[in-house]
Amino acid sequence: MIPKEKEAEILRLHFAEKWPRTTIAKQIGVHHSVVQRVLINNGVRPDSLKIRPSIADPYMGFILATLEKYQDITATRLFHMVKERGYAGSVDHFRDIVARHRPRLNKQAYLKLKTLPGEQAQVDWGHFGHFQCGKAKRPLMAFVMVLSWSRQIFLRFYPGAGMAYFLQGHVDAFIFFEGIARDLLDDNLKSAVLERRGDAIHFNPTLLELSGHYRFAPKPVNVARGNEKGRCERAIRFIRTSFFEGREWTDLADLNKQAHEWCVTTAAERKWVEDRNQTVGQTFEIEKKSLLPLPDDHFPAHDMTVIRVGKTPYARYDLNLYSIPHKYVGRSLTVAATLDTVRILDGSTEIARHERSFDRDQQIENPAHIEELIARKVEAKQHRGMDRLAYAVPSSKLLFEKAALRGQNLGALTTGLLKVLDQYGQEETECAVNAILKTDATHISAIRQVLEQRNRERGLPPPIPVQLPNDPRIRNLVVKPQSLAGYDNLYNISKETE
Repeated sequence: MIPKEKEAEILRLHFAEKWPRTTIAKQIGVHHSVVQRVLINNGVRPDSLKIRPSIADPYMGFILATLEKYQDITATRLFHMVKERGYAGSVDHFRDIVARHRPRLNKQAYLKLKTLPGEQAQVDWGHFGHFQCGKAKRPLMAFVMVLSWSRQIFLRFYPGAGMAYFLQGHVDAFIFFEGIARDLLDDNLKSAVLERRGDAIHFNPTLLELSGHYRFAPKPVNVARGNEKGRCERAIRFIRTSFFEGREWTDLADLNKQAHEWCVTTAAERKWVEDRNQTVGQTFEIEKKSLLPLPDDHFPAHDMTVIRVGKTPYARYDLNLYSIPHKYVGRSLTVAATLDTVRILDGSTEIARHERSFDRDQQIENPAHIEELIARKVEAKQHRGMDRLAYAVPSSKLLFEKAALRGQNLGALTTGLLKVLDQYGQEETECAVNAILKTDATHISAIRQVLEQRNRERGLPPPIPVQLPNDPRIRNLVVKPQSLAGYDNLYNISKETE
């Protein structure tokens, strides 16, 4: 569109001064097609205008037919199609040609939808960037539900838009509204609709469980028809400008606390569109009476995930590790997670419960699980040590029996004997144990005293301890002493044959 003054000047120069179209365009500072359009709109016959032939004229039939068949085709794509057929003009000039001849689509008119109190609510997600939670970067998603009659807004932020958060958003919204609308309009997201063929809708079974629990009817809007839930779309735009822009918050709990305060103040105090003398909050109090009542219990908004536990007593869920009793390693378990709690189940039996972390690479532990594992490992280590001593130092069995009768710490005795065995060897340790069994002594210090005395009597230096690798396969290796009499017999036979 050009100003009325410039349009009047074009008409004056054409009719009064008899200027040609190109001269008018040059002097006025507009494109010659603008001058042509103004003249045609004011009664000038097109054939009376001496229009310079265009190099696109031979291709106009193809251009018009293509535009009629493919109304959304871009001018650049159409340019390449015509260029392949011999067009030699520039792409900029060609775009002007396409713009003049592209069919104009009639704008669609929409009816303003009216609803009854308590009849309908609209649901949608809004993406508000990301936030840092420890080492994890999480999406910041706003769950928004708007009551269609009163326009009361519910707003709550979650670290994602998965099924668990989708369910929790509904539960939190119903609690906030103190009731449930009969129809809930939402998009065709996977949390609501698994598949759709026109009006044939395959709902997500979990959504049907939720709707059955709260007695509402889920109604996804038609595909690419966001206007059908325009109240929620406008509410999200309002949230961006009125609530989120420039807001400072420390964590998700702080942000949701501020969001709740905004919902009951700023959002509720705005004027109601149907009657400017009332506020949204006042009409919300009226609509509450028409909402369906809440059930006695809330729907369990859990994220149920089956996991496989490896060799360590930890269940991996959502970037973190959660401890479990050691006896469940190597098994398939179920994680039932909410925003606050992670429960780990073996079938229907809860075996662990932890506070949920939204950080990453964290080990969330129950001290009892770790202490139980450590005790089990110490006991196992003690048994392995006693097995090794039973092979290498046979008389140690009687030593342990005497020590047990006296209430002595068998773990300390086992550790001491293993160190002596590594330092002095099997033969010397066996001799020392036999020596103290003839007395009443059962302590490791008595065995060391015997070994040191035997070394002094033979004039030997203190033994150098053998530094074995910290590998239980090597440290617990037991070598049984074998008789070498067979080798002596072979040696004697070979001598006789010589």
